[in-house]
Amino acid sequence: MNNNQTIEKLKQMRLGAMAQLHLQHIKDNRLADTTADEYLALLTDHEWEYRQNRKIDRFIRQAGFKQKASIAEVGYAPDRNLDKNMFARLGTLDFINRKENIIVTGASGVGKSYLAQALGHQACLMGYKTIYANTARLLKKLKLSKVDGTYLKELNRLVKADLLILDDFGLQAFDNHAREALMDIIDDRYNKTSTIVSSQIPVSLWYDIIGEGTIADAILDRIVNSSHRIDLKGESLRKGVLKTE
Repeated sequence: MNNNQTIEKLKQMRLGAMAQLHLQHIKDNRLADTTADEYLALLTDHEWEYRQNRKIDRFIRQAGFKQKASIAEVGYAPDRNLDKNMFARLGTLDFINRKENIIVTGASGVGKSYLAQALGHQACLMGYKTIYANTARLLKKLKLSKVDGTYLKELNRLVKADLLILDDFGLQAFDNHAREALMDIIDDRYNKTSTIVSSQIPVSLWYDIIGEGTIADAILDRIVNSSHRIDLKGESLRKGVLKTE
């Protein structure tokens, strides 16, 4: 058996991790230590794990997070008003399978974006396509995409995401373009995928912020009715470092 030819064929079939491990076993003279079935399983598992890790890295990179966040690093100080058991259940990501949404509200600096991105990172680790976006910047990008003819392409990208995170929702006023784009996003994703909305503005004020009663009703009906609610309290975490309690 020509091992060099085998390794080259594996590489040509884009089984690079398998080829690398096979070469290492040849150099270490370890081929005789396992049966053919065991060795094939070993190579296959190695290639599969390599590809899964690359997929996860790609999902995290494409998500566009602004910070690295982890569920394990979330703090549950009493004054935060964050129930550990409830958030742990959300951390299983069953809400994605059920096509449910999450709304996180609270004052500036209490950790809304961190919670949302922690769930987003977890989603990537579990193989869910995730997109993180500042709401105002996203809507501005969509407005410009209508000019250059890429609106439907951009909208389709958002619709296909298993989890969409809209951060800093409502900090800027909604004009007609923003309202229509938001309606397109929410309507196309409704009952198909999950969305996390983070905002300093209480949900009770969203109707007035969105404006245009009919559209506001439609958007809020699709977001709020199927959502888990987290209302964070406490002092700004930017004064220190978010730590596990």
